Amino acid sequence: MTAGELTVLVGTTKGAFLLAGGSDRSGWTVNGPFCDGWPINHVVGDAESGTIWAGGGGDWFGAGVWRSTDGGKNWELSKLTKGQMDDWAANDPDFAAMIGWSARPAPFEDTFSQIWSLGYAHGTLYAGTKPARFLASKDGGRSFEHLEGLANHPSADSWNPGAAGLVLHTIVSDPQDPQKLWIGISAAGVFATEDGGTTWERRNRLSNTVTDEGHSHPAAARDGETGHCVHNMMRAPGDGDILYQQNHHGVWRSGDGGRSWDNITDGLPSTFGFPIRVHPRDPQTIWTLPLNGDTDGRFPPDAAAAVWKSTDGGKSWQAKREGLPQVACFFTVLRQAMAGDRRDPAGIYFGTNSGSVFASMDEGENWQEIARHLPTVLSVEVLDRG
Repeated sequence: MTAGELTVLVGTTKGAFLLAGGSDRSGWTVNGPFCDGWPINHVVGDAESGTIWAGGGGDWFGAGVWRSTDGGKNWELSKLTKGQMDDWAANDPDFAAMIGWSARPAPFEDTFSQIWSLGYAHGTLYAGTKPARFLASKDGGRSFEHLEGLANHPSADSWNPGAAGLVLHTIVSDPQDPQKLWIGISAAGVFATEDGGTTWERRNRLSNTVTDEGHSHPAAARDGETGHCVHNMMRAPGDGDILYQQNHHGVWRSGDGGRSWDNITDGLPSTFGFPIRVHPRDPQTIWTLPLNGDTDGRFPPDAAAAVWKSTDGGKSWQAKREGLPQVACFFTVLRQAMAGDRRDPAGIYFGTNSGSVFASMDEGENWQEIARHLPTVLSVEVLDRG
């Protein structure tokens, strides 16, 4: 991986994969699987150094973060909690020899089972876990500390797990201010810190313009707040702290850093979906991928895939279908499985639970399948060294 190249980073149920597109975003090649076949929930990279991190694990492996500093050729594991395999191997030398196991420290013992999200900003690597804890590493992912301010939030005892458990799945940073972070927890909502994680404010309040919450769905807005089952969230470029989120029930926009939220779902075919993406330079251009509903199969409405795009901050939406399957399409796109690059025009990418990765090099107008037959895709990010 050299300067000028663009790599799509893919986390799957059977390891991490790297899709190389060179400097011109074409001729895609698939490399992997990496990370010894671990379930990898999130892969991120640092464009300046080229370092790649992959977080994941589970009950069998325990939780950990893998790190590569040579473009994916070699990987090193920072194991954070122990799993069932460690207990088995510690008591069965033959099994330990068969899987090549050796004892290694697990500094957080068994306090969480997976790394669910990663975020790198201002020299710090952040990690979110299942169940929801917030970790930080100042040494490039070699070691982590638990930022206890979030766990000590007064509302912590009331947090309820979503269908996948109580997961901290989204980490959003401010490119100018290292003290400002936002995180998303299912199903506790959005939290923000302005002191580097020492204290946190819960930010789920509806704006004063939202007068009709009007839906009986258990994840819908009520009692003056958005639904707490936030699925994904991004900060828009610029100085205004504009945030967008795809919730379990609706798409929402905040113009004040999450202190209040407006519903921008009107015009979309469904209130349900997982990912959301914001243009790298235009705070009003966003993309999402609605699914037909959480109890209706979680596939594109009418089994015809479309990425929905807005160029006016969610006031209106247009379906972008060119190049996407329009017949018998039953895939799901998960919360961390949509990404974008910073080129002009901006590239947009998403992965499916059926093992495909689609890409658009013209800001969502036209799509092509750049990988297929991968394991279930859990996350997609872009490492753009252009």
